[in-house]
Amino acid sequence: MTDLASQPGVIPYVDNHDGQRRLLVVDIPPFSANAVRHYAPIASIDGRQYVVSWGSVTFEIPADRNVHVSVHLQTNYATGVTSTPFASIVLAPHPAPVRLAMQFTTNAEGSLIPVG
Repeated sequence: MTDLASQPGVIPYVDNHDGQRRLLVVDIPPFSANAVRHYAPIASIDGRQYVVSWGSVTFEIPADRNVHVSVHLQTNYATGVTSTPFASIVLAPHPAPVRLAMQFTTNAEGSLIPVG
């Protein structure tokens, strides 16, 4: 475990990686009052999924290579196949911490936008 992963509230990077690491904060605000009741946010780092809470979540990620970050919403509300909002971004190598804001649209698509 690195020093970053030992900080309270930081989800450690669990895949094999011996290089430099940095912090990633993903802000996942609920886009409606119904979203909190009917959807669970799921963040993925390099394909590993984490069920997270609404709001801000902090991850430890590699700083010396590309990292794929995605967020989607899972629901069991209604019947049949339900399309849920999603977004994806590939972060380029960089030593500084990064913050992403999740924004959903009404057609089940979204975006992860760098903040700051």
